[in-house]
Amino acid sequence: MRIGETRGRGVENFIQEEIFDTNLRDVRAQASKSTSEIRIPGTEISGGAEIRVIRSSRRKRSISAYREQGAIVIQVPARLSHSKVSEVIPEMVEKILTREAREKISDQDLFQRALQLLADYLPEFTVAPVSVTWRPMNERWGSCTTLDRTIRISDRLNGAPDYVIDYLLVHELIHLMIADHGPDFESLLARFELGEKASAYLDGYEAGARG
Repeated sequence: MRIGETRGRGVENFIQEEIFDTNLRDVRAQASKSTSEIRIPGTEISGGAEIRVIRSSRRKRSISAYREQGAIVIQVPARLSHSKVSEVIPEMVEKILTREAREKISDQDLFQRALQLLADYLPEFTVAPVSVTWRPMNERWGSCTTLDRTIRISDRLNGAPDYVIDYLLVHELIHLMIADHGPDFESLLARFELGEKASAYLDGYEAGARG
């Protein structure tokens, strides 16, 4: 079922059938407290991402949606009715996922990106990857096989911010020459200046998917 097909259905049906299901009691408890934020555990319909609906007193009419550490954050005016929020959630989730689908990177572009990062951050390396591709991986963000010099990045992150993908690529590129995560590895990875920000994004993504 497409996300857009939920339009016109009540929030309770949308929650019960598409997003919340097993967590319906917890979500109702949050809503009953008139909290300024409701957290919706990630499911297939949201691409595994947690959904956070935030009521903002600063917003009068506008509604926005964006990614933050893997979660889909939807900001709505504090006075927006519950029924209107129920319509907004599927629309904004679909908007984010549709935009990200347009921004997906091909295997060839990913490979070229890796080669550029190798030159920028690891210029002393005497080896280069033979291939860098997206692969379905749910347990890992990436992997590197030194014997055939192939790198794979989890396709869950195709559409993630550039700094997150670059961080993972640099991580796996280092494994071309260093197998473990010891001091030498950490020293090289520290060259990537947005490493902490990327790690925080990945931690948030994973937490949302588990939730």
